[in-house]
Amino acid sequence: MTPNIQKAFSPDLFRQQAHALVDQMADYLEQAQSGSLETVIPYKDPEESLAFWQEDYQQGQSDVAAFFNKTIQHSTHLHHPRYMGHQVTPPVPVAALAGLLSGMLNNGMAVYEMGLVSNPLERILSELLAKKIGFDNNASGLLTSGGTLANLTALLAARAAKTGVWEDGTSERLAVMVSEEAHYCIDRAARIMGMGDEGIIKVPTNERFQIRTDLLEQYYKEASEKGLRVIAIIGSACSTSTGSYDDLEAIAAFAQKHQLWFHADGAHGGAVVFSDKYRHLVKGLNKADSVVIDWHKMLMAPALTTALIFRRDDDAFKTFQQKAQYLWANQHSKDWFNSGKRTFECTKLMMSLKVYAILKAHGEQIFTDNVEYLYDLGQTFAKLVKARPNFELALEPESNIVCFRLKSNSADSPNNLNASIRKKLLEDGKFYIVQTTLADKLYLRVSLMNPLTTEVDLIALLDEIENIANQL
Repeated sequence: MTPNIQKAFSPDLFRQQAHALVDQMADYLEQAQSGSLETVIPYKDPEESLAFWQEDYQQGQSDVAAFFNKTIQHSTHLHHPRYMGHQVTPPVPVAALAGLLSGMLNNGMAVYEMGLVSNPLERILSELLAKKIGFDNNASGLLTSGGTLANLTALLAARAAKTGVWEDGTSERLAVMVSEEAHYCIDRAARIMGMGDEGIIKVPTNERFQIRTDLLEQYYKEASEKGLRVIAIIGSACSTSTGSYDDLEAIAAFAQKHQLWFHADGAHGGAVVFSDKYRHLVKGLNKADSVVIDWHKMLMAPALTTALIFRRDDDAFKTFQQKAQYLWANQHSKDWFNSGKRTFECTKLMMSLKVYAILKAHGEQIFTDNVEYLYDLGQTFAKLVKARPNFELALEPESNIVCFRLKSNSADSPNNLNASIRKKLLEDGKFYIVQTTLADKLYLRVSLMNPLTTEVDLIALLDEIENIANQL
């Protein structure tokens, strides 16, 4: 070893750096909870941010603790109680420690001997979710890198189950049916699979932005008359923009009638399977052929950690059937312990370690507590909005996602007013929320992801929005 490499692998140096980093992260957590963090998001113009880090790079080698501190200071603070932006959880600290461990061990998962721990843990977690969904012992699944890849994998499994395209190719015009409010990754997945515009049959939604199940037969018939072969229908549980849950039971009945693959995108809201209070929102989920649930949204694990669960375990093996002699001797054996047979990834992260660490440290109850507190908080926020005559809701929330806006009392349109408010909130950094457009109306949107957020923070947000409007 050269002296430089020897230093890089020094146990003493690692111990010193790791202790310093844990102290920094603990201080950060304390600051986030005590209110001493000045901003939720230290927003800078993209070019300004790039210039800052270019200057840092030009300074050359330095104490890594200083770099870690800069990273904390210049990042968005998900653990701040006034973070209410995108659907990413503030991870439970023990899961971050598991991430440190997995980063050091760096075991892949495609073959068992590279994933001696993570493959069994993934199996256990998949069976846990399958049981919570209501599947029987024939079900199982896998973990993969995010909802986008999980939804693509599910639709590839649907295609494998309904056609022979993997081996023989196809000239058929395949299609899927989906709500017009579904996450954009469904559209993207269908296009990756070569379905094009016509192959993505977007069904209108009702006043609650749920797929209109009364139109399914009509849209299916029209697609068939165009020469399209519909292979799957996707239900949202819940939609990204509004947090609304589709009627999964009605979708399941339609899918069964026409022998379609029923896929449920529960990336965000599927976590209610851990809650007796909110489980009714996904009634019919157990009739799906495949279900996606993100551990990194409502289940408190670091991103990206997504579960894809199949009602029939065999379906997981039909998606990527190919030879790889240097990995395994028999491609067609359905051995759960070689995860590369079922996922797009080969060298996959030890993501199961992070979720399992949460379970070992805190038990399943922490998932129940988190989902129920944040969904209850969504109801609380809706009541606060309705209590102020200057505000209006887009719809009554079913989840922790709430869309609302300030009414305009000036010549400025409500869309322009609320866009300006959101821009000012971003620049000031005291709160972090986002915006969305529903039926051509722009709404402010909160995703209440932090269990440290309280009603006091929600009242302060509404006060701040009114203050900004008065300034504007």
